[in-house]
Amino acid sequence: MTKDNIKELRTKILKGIELSYSRLLISKQKEDGELVISRNGKIVRVKAKDLAK
Repeated sequence: MTKDNIKELRTKILKGIELSYSRLLISKQKEDGELVISRNGKIVRVKAKDLAK
């Protein structure tokens, strides 16, 4: 693979990750759910509505 192919693939992967995160956030907001994330190495539960702000 050339460097251009690698950059293109990396861009596509990052766009896919962003798209899946936004879809997850929207679905969790609809059902008033929570997401489990890590902040400073500690596991925290956050309401999806709070992350949209």
